[in-house]
Amino acid sequence: MTSEDFRTLALSFPETEEKMHMHHPDFRVRGKIFATLWYPNESWGMVKLSPEQQETFVHADPVAFVPVKGGWGLKGCTSVQLSKAKKTMVRSALAEAWREASTKKPPAKKK
Repeated sequence: MTSEDFRTLALSFPETEEKMHMHHPDFRVRGKIFATLWYPNESWGMVKLSPEQQETFVHADPVAFVPVKGGWGLKGCTSVQLSKAKKTMVRSALAEAWREASTKKPPAKKK
């Protein structure tokens, strides 16, 4: 899988938009980030899962799915090594992350 494959899959979900955050692309639904690309480098993506979902994906494919280091990883943020990941698994992880983000209230607008 390539970063373009990841981008195409992420953008396939309804209401998804691509923006930039911390110098790398992110994917948002209703203003909430559910995935990013290129962190820590261009070989990686990230999906924002629950800790339980993270455990499922890491267990199913520990080479492709790795918890993000530190506190974000404890909250479910999961790195995806793109060259090792299968599209079907990434699509499933993105769907879970999108579903979670799409049900949350959007962030308050700045005045």
